[in-house]
Amino acid sequence: MTPAASTALDAVLERSRSLGFLGPGSLRVQQDHALGFTAGREQPPARLLDLGSGGGLPGLVLAVHWPASEVVLLESSARRCAFLTEALTELGCDDNATVVRARAEDAGRDGALRGRFDMVVARGFGPPPVTAECSAPFLGVGGRLVVSEPPGDEDDLDGSRAAARWPASGLALLGLVAERAWTTPYHYRSFVLEAPCPDTYPRRDGVPAKRPLF
Repeated sequence: MTPAASTALDAVLERSRSLGFLGPGSLRVQQDHALGFTAGREQPPARLLDLGSGGGLPGLVLAVHWPASEVVLLESSARRCAFLTEALTELGCDDNATVVRARAEDAGRDGALRGRFDMVVARGFGPPPVTAECSAPFLGVGGRLVVSEPPGDEDDLDGSRAAARWPASGLALLGLVAERAWTTPYHYRSFVLEAPCPDTYPRRDGVPAKRPLF
């Protein structure tokens, strides 16, 4: 990312924070955290969806970093969607990125979005079962879900805590399989969709959180 692009992102994210969409902390650190989602990819994804874009992280950063990718920022809040739309124009990304206002449970059943993405990213969207159920329907077979893991998870040397949070049996219900984890310098985990997500999922609004799959 060029210094000019990084500076432009700083300005946009500072406005996001002033609107209450982002928490405190260094904006440069937050940009670096967003770029950590890109680790290990030799080629940018053709189509990327940011699940619950909120104040624009990591979606805005990835839209700038991968200008050849088609990026969708999914957000249910009208205020946040208005901000994100303006931000994309300001960053010059309105030709490769769009904002969709919808609940993830509804968008996951939209034929224009379901099974159309080769990467879904999630930063603080919700607990593992909610994130997995709301993400898997957007992926095509072979696509990847990449999540930001909580602080301290890098100390899970034997993977026992991760296995408890992301049980293989629960992921399999959605067609997902755990792939790998990395720290650069934050902690991330990826999952691959090995079989199409069943039509049963996602369940209707609010049900993934009220009755988690695992």
